[in-house]
Amino acid sequence: MEREKLFEVKDLRISATNDDGVEIPIVKGVSFDIHKGEVVALIGESGSGKTTISLASLAYTKPGLHFAGGEALLNGEDVLTMAPLRQREIRGANVAYLAQSAAATFNPAITIGEQVTESAVLHGVLTQEEATKRAVKLYHALELPDADRIGFRYPHQVSGGQLQRLMAAMALCGNPDLMVLDEPTTALDVTTQIEVLKAFKKVIHEENSAAIYVTHDLAVVAQVADHIVVLYGGEVMEQGSADQIINNPTHAYTKRLMEAVRPKPEAGMGTEVSGDHDRSIDNLQVEDMTAGYGGIVDGDPRVTVLRDINVSVENGHVVGVIGESGCGKSTLARVMAGMLPPARGKIKLDGNLLEGALKDRKLDELQKVQFVFQMADTALNPKQVIGDIIGRPLEFYHGLKGKEKHAKVAEILDLVELPAEFASRYPMELSGGQKQRINMARSLAANPEVMLCDEVTSALDSIVGANVIKLLTSLRDKTGVSFVFISHDLSTVASFADEIVVLYAGRIVEQGPTDEVLEPPFHPYTRLLISSVPEMRIGWLEETMKKREMAVGIARGVEITAIGCPFYNRCPLGIEGTCDKKVPPRIFLSNGHEIDCHLTLAQLKEAEAEAQRILHGYEKLGNEDPVIVA
Repeated sequence: MEREKLFEVKDLRISATNDDGVEIPIVKGVSFDIHKGEVVALIGESGSGKTTISLASLAYTKPGLHFAGGEALLNGEDVLTMAPLRQREIRGANVAYLAQSAAATFNPAITIGEQVTESAVLHGVLTQEEATKRAVKLYHALELPDADRIGFRYPHQVSGGQLQRLMAAMALCGNPDLMVLDEPTTALDVTTQIEVLKAFKKVIHEENSAAIYVTHDLAVVAQVADHIVVLYGGEVMEQGSADQIINNPTHAYTKRLMEAVRPKPEAGMGTEVSGDHDRSIDNLQVEDMTAGYGGIVDGDPRVTVLRDINVSVENGHVVGVIGESGCGKSTLARVMAGMLPPARGKIKLDGNLLEGALKDRKLDELQKVQFVFQMADTALNPKQVIGDIIGRPLEFYHGLKGKEKHAKVAEILDLVELPAEFASRYPMELSGGQKQRINMARSLAANPEVMLCDEVTSALDSIVGANVIKLLTSLRDKTGVSFVFISHDLSTVASFADEIVVLYAGRIVEQGPTDEVLEPPFHPYTRLLISSVPEMRIGWLEETMKKREMAVGIARGVEITAIGCPFYNRCPLGIEGTCDKKVPPRIFLSNGHEIDCHLTLAQLKEAEAEAQRILHGYEKLGNEDPVIVA
């Protein structure tokens, strides 16, 4: 049966005008249709026009742009030529927009319930009482915890994944015809991403809504989209059903996007370490470290985030730190950098004890440990040219000035594969990937021994992210710098790290050489993380959620506890009376591979073998539910 056509984009053209009055085309004659109950995905790398095109459904363009032609028909009515008052009426009521960052969308001073219902009440779609009832119904549909009372909380009192789903409730509350989902899972860790995708898919189906899904992640698209539009430089390269685009792409650019999809993490993906920079002493060591926030009470932080952490970073090596949001990854980097003094434990640089606080460290110690922040947009001063941004550490640490400093800036720009003329540009004149390279160049200018990279690829599309990883590998080989690479993206870590540290609820549950941690994954949490990486296969989400191990692990929240194993409430192998009462012992394997678990190595190996039998049996059986033996 032919679905009813809801939104039609016909020959849409959007342009900008430069200072000389010359019109520059940004979106160049794009056309596609959306039917009721359908999800249409707009995919492409950064700058392809995905968000710009999706915003046309709201009759909105970003500052400096204007509609140059074409139509955007919502229920047969062109939103581009509507009177401004009519355009205002449809925004939020007929077309709802979900931004990439839920944290930036919500007002921290207003309760969640007030914000979720605000648009529906303002537009007169529902009364406050009706909107509140509708919101509670959506909280249940989106599988939010304590659904009847979550509306009374404030945004900071829920997790990132819950806030992302609450943003969907906000968009759906007024029962809009069309939702625009702009990269709603890009910044989420893999387990939270599955939870959010499952909730979005369920609600869109139940509400018979239609959606534009903007993303650069093809593996995510495979789980939610009915129709895919592939964009490059503001033009449609290819479009068709999800099955056709994913399984039988015809355009060369679509094939290139496919190749850049992050592969499922597995052994043998990491880079070979050259012996050129080897030394007997580790660059950086963290010993028996406990840290947190809110001051120290009786020797412990008021809020403990990390507990009994031991990590070593060998010279010229990459240590990948992985785990879900809130597990303590960034806090670990802050402790290493001296931004957060530990409550207990030692930090050593080249075998020498480091002071815990940044202000107490010597200049040469500050120079040797450099931090690369997650968001280049906020890390770079928008009022300084690139030459000054990179030049500051050259002057501060090495005393370079004038021509000598200028020549060194050009050398560092070349090192991060950018032209020397970029020195005279401002950050706003650069793309996301270029800004991230400048972010790294500033740290490199100090000539450090260790670079702490905090989620440096999380906001980048897969092609740009892959290029940044290639650059980091090249820098390691050329300079011998060590990296602590923090990420929730397991595939990226697997492709770059020599060792992996798996953090969960502030504790290390497994660590060791990349190949040994990933294949086979012994700890139940490591296995959950690997199983949560989306595959570029239609139906993967439904298959994954039918496995009990995944359903239990995804559905339950993280509990930071000093008693027992923190993963107990999500573990399909947990032993009542042991795992919930006693801190797990450490199992030592070869090559520095360590696992914290109450199960013996033989039991963990049997659990992994059972998981593989179920996986392969499931693939043979098709859509029948497998039986999982815990």
